[in-house]
Amino acid sequence: MPLFIRFKQVASVLVDAVPAILLTAMFLCFIIQVLMRYIMNTPVGWTVEVCVIAWLWILLWGQSVSAREEDEIRFDILYGSVSLALRRWFRMIFSVFLVGIYAWSLPALWDFVTFMKIQKTSYLDIRFNWIYSIAVVFSVVSILRYLWVFWTAARGDDASKAGTDAVVRKDPVK
Repeated sequence: MPLFIRFKQVASVLVDAVPAILLTAMFLCFIIQVLMRYIMNTPVGWTVEVCVIAWLWILLWGQSVSAREEDEIRFDILYGSVSLALRRWFRMIFSVFLVGIYAWSLPALWDFVTFMKIQKTSYLDIRFNWIYSIAVVFSVVSILRYLWVFWTAARGDDASKAGTDAVVRKDPVK
């Protein structure tokens, strides 16, 4: 097996493992919090911080890095009823719209994240810029993702190659 393909497979597994590890950490912190509060009668606050940070990272990492286009939930009543050529235009317009929004908001997001280095969490003393840095990753990866969707649609690739699998419906009624 070529080295690049092997690297891609390992990277994919590691990228997908991040949300699973964070969800495990959330679950363990929840169990610790219940045990400490109701059995030991000495509640701890750091578990809540870990859960909130992990949930933020699960959402933004999962949506930007781990999730594939075909995993997304879409309302495709209109999209599924139009021709393939019009679907390509929908993907291109939608991609331009999203890239524009993310690119427009990126400088303000960067300013916010870098500004938050002045504050730390209450229990774990983690600087907030480290916690919110995932938002910058989310925006940059989303920009790259939708540039790719635009590029594949502009080239004329069908929806499955663009990563936006359209549901092919066969009408059972004749």
